[in-house]
Amino acid sequence: MQAPLQPATPRSMQVALFVTGLLWMFAARAVSERSVQIIATQLNLPLFYAPLQHACLAALLAVGFAALNWLGTRRGGVRESNALPSRSTVRQEWSRGFALGWGMVLFALLPLVLFGGLGPSFLFTPSLLGRSVLAILTLAFSTLATELAFRGFLYQRLTAAIGIVGSTFLMALFYAFFCASHPNATAFTFIVTFLFGLFYSVAWQRTHALWVGWGVHFAWSAVAGVIFGLPVAGYSNYSTLVQSATSGYDFLTGGAYGLEGSLVAAVAVCLGLPVLYRITRDYAWHYTAPEIIAAGYAMEVAPPPAHAAMEAQAKPAPLVQIASITPAGASTLVEANDLLRREREARGLPGSE
Repeated sequence: MQAPLQPATPRSMQVALFVTGLLWMFAARAVSERSVQIIATQLNLPLFYAPLQHACLAALLAVGFAALNWLGTRRGGVRESNALPSRSTVRQEWSRGFALGWGMVLFALLPLVLFGGLGPSFLFTPSLLGRSVLAILTLAFSTLATELAFRGFLYQRLTAAIGIVGSTFLMALFYAFFCASHPNATAFTFIVTFLFGLFYSVAWQRTHALWVGWGVHFAWSAVAGVIFGLPVAGYSNYSTLVQSATSGYDFLTGGAYGLEGSLVAAVAVCLGLPVLYRITRDYAWHYTAPEIIAAGYAMEVAPPPAHAAMEAQAKPAPLVQIASITPAGASTLVEANDLLRREREARGLPGSE
């Protein structure tokens, strides 16, 4: 039996949910920063402040957005409300996104190595190894929280309210303004961040999930910050085991902001877009194509009485089944032959003698 269709949420409700969710995003950020700061201070764990703060922010965003979605639409859980569906291809989607992000970083670093300068220095101590693990956890939670904030619940609500094009442009613009508050941000970093916002929004549109976009975002930040020791969106506290010094033009290095502020990063985003389309082709077919639902009127209609009477008259005569007969005996054959002979004699036919 087909489940009844859920009524569509009005656009006014979508706009109200978007505005309320936007306010909750800022509130969740303030709450996570303050609460984790108190916990880290009381327990004397300053090194754990960053991963705990971003993990707390991601949890507050996910739960808060799910609650808002249920209050406004009376449906959807934490995963569904935040574009984190549980399906068989989750690990594959995230892995493909991670591989694409890794390749984009290598492409952005290639001109820097060839025409600029990249001088890495390697340090290895047990304490630095532990800090690198904490840096990776911090980037994992921070990129997840960013995707939840700008490509999750809010993006879905805005898309339902004003359409794909307008919501993609506005959310990329909000994302660029948000990152403009980072250290060493410039007008050019604003443009490159806007392009990244468009890229991550397209990743959601192709899959209706955050797995691919989160994989790309995490790979870009972790590879650039932890593996190559470069600043990540203006922050240089992720360089632990590897610390790199760059030289050359800012359009190659991105300056103190990191690779996100370089011209080659913008080129990497543009070249990565067709690759994104290619690796998400199957997901777009399975997860974003509209479901075909049967509609119309039932066709089990009785024929008119006159038509039924015509069909009854045109029916062929029933087949007659001939029952088997008992084999004739010798006396019967003699009488039959004698009868045939007399008929031939009466008609004067040959062979009557």
